[in-house]
Amino acid sequence: METFLHKHQGEMLQLVEKLVNIDSGSTNKHGVDKIGTFLETCFQDLGFTVSVAKEMELGNHLIIQHKDIEKPEIIILAHLDTVFPIGTAKERPFRIEGNRAYGPGVIDMKSSLVSVLYAIKALIYENFDSYKHLKIILNSDEEIGSPSSRKIIEREAQGCKFALVMEPARKDGSVVTARRGKGNYTLIVEGKAAHSGIEPEKGRSAIEELAHKIIQLHELNDYKTGISVNVGLIEGGSSINTISDHAEAHIDVRIKKEEQINIVEGKLEEICSTSDVIGTKVSIEGEINRPPMVKNKQTRALLRIIQDVGDEIGIIIEDTETGGGSDASFTSSLGIATIDGLGPIGGNAHSEKEYLEVPSLVERTLLLATLIERLANK
Repeated sequence: METFLHKHQGEMLQLVEKLVNIDSGSTNKHGVDKIGTFLETCFQDLGFTVSVAKEMELGNHLIIQHKDIEKPEIIILAHLDTVFPIGTAKERPFRIEGNRAYGPGVIDMKSSLVSVLYAIKALIYENFDSYKHLKIILNSDEEIGSPSSRKIIEREAQGCKFALVMEPARKDGSVVTARRGKGNYTLIVEGKAAHSGIEPEKGRSAIEELAHKIIQLHELNDYKTGISVNVGLIEGGSSINTISDHAEAHIDVRIKKEEQINIVEGKLEEICSTSDVIGTKVSIEGEINRPPMVKNKQTRALLRIIQDVGDEIGIIIEDTETGGGSDASFTSSLGIATIDGLGPIGGNAHSEKEYLEVPSLVERTLLLATLIERLANK
């Protein structure tokens, strides 16, 4: 398979360029569906069937499996969307400088989409039939928390033993074996408006109440145990000379263990149960939308297999934990052995400096193809 992939490296890079130069931000349905339709055809040409889960506002999701599928025990997760607005691809299109390729979404995760496709092509070329033992989910909303695709991922993962998640490898090449869970909450304060010069005593400041609550929220941080609470965005008030009657705080919550969900949510409810500013009302809404991905017994066993495969093809595989979220959390929470970061190597995702280490495109595609073959024969 290595010879096949090296022979097609130029073709793979051309496909990465094609995908990078299509804007596909999460809310850009047209762009996301353009990439999805193109990849649908690519997989159909290889004898795969593609079921399209249609969405009205966001891009469609693709469920891909071979027409002669046999006992699918492997699920591959990848996403079609990026974080970049329309026009970004035109402003800074795909380019290669030395051993690095640049462009919006080049590593997160358009190179991974190419990697999945060519891993299948390599298996077919070598007359292996391991591709008949897997499902591939390409979803359109990972970058915004997978609100519509989560149920699809959890449904399709039922009965699978292994989940291979195609987020990029870390800058040092490490795969990801643990992620913190993530939640988004909005704290809402209702006060009473009044003119700040004429009758301020009649007002009840929502902003003042929100200030008290922000301090209390940040006091929940416990970095040693993996709990972090951050108020990242606040809104409130209508004018500088008006006592504010409305204010909001948007809160990012991260947890390391499943049991911390109830602990954190209990403390959030406690904070919002009373007002520090008499006459204001406080409420909170939101949830933990990604459970933590835990490095459990199943994941450790899968990591050892990946490391053995790496040794076989001459790659040293290390693993790491990260605080960022991904769809790996969904399969991990179902008890499925899950490894993330199986895409090519790169860095600076979600920024103007996002890059792909070009040699890793073939290297990590070979790792993926060899791993599929190994797992299908387990």
